[in-house]
Order: sequence, then C-alpha cells, then structure tokens
Amino acid sequence: MMRKLSGLRALGVLLGGLALIFVPMHSAGDRTPLVATFSIVGYDPATGELGVAVQSKFPNVRPIVPWARAGVGAVATQSYAELDYALKGLELMANGATAEEALRIVLRQDEGRQLRQVGIVDAHGNAASWTGTECFPWAGGRVGQRTGEPAAATPGHVVTGYGYTAQGNILVSEETVVAMARAFEETEGPLAERLLAALKAGQEAGGDRRGQQSAALLVVREGAGYDGLDNYIDISVYDHPRPIDELIRLYELNKLYFTPGRPEDLIPVTPEIARELQQIWKDRGFYDGPINGVVDTTFQRILIDFMGWENYDMRIPAVEAVDLAAGDTLKIDRVMLEHIRQVYREGRWVPRRQ
Repeated sequence: MMRKLSGLRALGVLLGGLALIFVPMHSAGDRTPLVATFSIVGYDPATGELGVAVQSKFPNVRPIVPWARAGVGAVATQSYAELDYALKGLELMANGATAEEALRIVLRQDEGRQLRQVGIVDAHGNAASWTGTECFPWAGGRVGQRTGEPAAATPGHVVTGYGYTAQGNILVSEETVVAMARAFEETEGPLAERLLAALKAGQEAGGDRRGQQSAALLVVREGAGYDGLDNYIDISVYDHPRPIDELIRLYELNKLYFTPGRPEDLIPVTPEIARELQQIWKDRGFYDGPINGVVDTTFQRILIDFMGWENYDMRIPAVEAVDLAAGDTLKIDRVMLEHIRQVYREGRWVPRRQ
C-alpha cells in the first residue's frame, strides 16, 4: 500500500530492527498507508511503564503504529500513518514537552493532519488524542481522566486527559473504544494485561469493520527487558485470522520465558509427576534410568538441566534453592509443567543427542 511519490522522506529506523520506513508528508491528494485499526496507549504510575496495544486489518502493524521510549512516552500513529508523530513526538517529549504540546507541534507541521489518528501518553501520564476529520468512519476515541468518565475524542479536536487514550478508525461503531476504555479502567494487574484486556474488549464490541489481520503489544520500562534493555515486552502477530487471541497466547509464553515464576504457582513434585517427567526425559534423551517416581538429587539435577535446555531459565532458581538433604520439598512451576506436557503431547521436540 506504499505509493511512490515525490518528496519521500526516510522517517527513521524502526524499533527493534534496521529496516527504514519511507513515508511522505502529504500534499493534496497524497496518501500514505491506510492503517485502519484500533489501539490503546497507556501508562502505569506504579511502575512507570508505558505501552501500546494495537489490532489492525493491515499486515505487520508492529513497525508502523506502536512506538514507545522508556521514561519519555508512548505513541500510536494510524490512519494514513505519519511516523513523525512518533519520531518527532518522542523527541519533543524527551526534551520536556507534554503529550499535548508534542501532538500540537507535529500537527501544525503536517498538511495531511485531517487524515491522521494519533494517541500519545507522556512519562507523567498526560494523554492526548487526535482524530482527523477525513478519517474513515467510525473514527474517534476515548481519553482517560484523573476523575470521572473518559472524555470523547471527536474528529477535528485535540482531546487531553490522563493515563490512557484509546482510538480507532473504520470501526463497526463507537462501542469499540467505549469498551476499550471500560476494560482498561476495570482490569487489575500489569499494564500489559490491562492493554490486552482493552484490545480484546474492543474486538468483542465490534472492532475494525473490515476484520482482523495483525496485532502488537509494546511495553517499555527502564532496564526491565532482556539484558537490561528498555523494551520490556515487544510481541507482534504478522498475519493471523484471530490476531488478538494469538497475541495473548504469545504474551503468556513471554511471561513463561522472560519473567520469574510466582510463588503461588509452585506445586510439590509428587511421585506421579516425577514418573511423568522421567518418561518425557527418557523419550527425549535426557534420562536412561528407571521410571520410578523417586525425587532425589539426581532427579533435581536432571530437572535443572532439562529446564536450561528448554529455555525455562527464569524458573531455575526456585529449583536450585531446594535442599533435599535438609528435608526440603522439591516444587515445580505448574505453568511450566503444563507447557512441558503440551510440547511433549504435540510432538514439538526432537531427541537430545548426547
């Protein structure tokens, strides 16, 4: 959907990659990619996390719509998406502008502003939303407030608030953004789960009237990602008949592989569980002993080895900390155990070669 137009400008390097997106500033009749979608940009005052969740009837929405910088802000740019709202917007906020100030500055510079839809939240939770008058209907949004009901973001107006902004275009109805705002406010837990709940609620309320295709979730926090990176969660679905459901599934895998387990998820390794694991290990080439359900230091060592092989590294410390000689009970993360069972059941493994 990219058109070759005069005056193309390289707008920047995409988060997480080296590919450049070339998007023109609009002159009369020009069109950049129509990213018809619904999204929510949010802030968690308890952790300082900023994030965006988005679904679109457009392939690979991740490099276009969601942008965020830890300690600075988050942006969703859509509907003939102009990436300056993200690139310049984040730079302006990094230099002290509020979400509203950044949005207004970029709007003034954009001749195609009436084609755009943008949601911005800064690192203090200030939120701002814009829907151009030429966005395809239904188009608009909801912006959270410190108290009371969220404000309606109607076309042609910059609407401000606090905490989040939900917006969409080519929607079945306004109920999509109403449901998103309600779900975000009523859901408890981490920012990522509130954003996903909002996205799912928006789809259930109607969503994009052209259907579903891709989705993405981006959450940033300073130093919270792998090896100290700021991209804490960065997940996308390129093309799928139910991209939001797939995004949620991938988020659960992300938690399994990249976050520590919860104490409440640890269950004792019973003889039945031990025998089940011994059989799995034997079939997969990790174990050549009897299937006897004995939980001893050898069992513990093989379990740790297997967990490392399967990339369950974040769950290993809880197993290593158990002192069987002192009478401790060996426990296993139930979420990890169920995933081990699923992978084995579905045959998604090959025998280990010593």
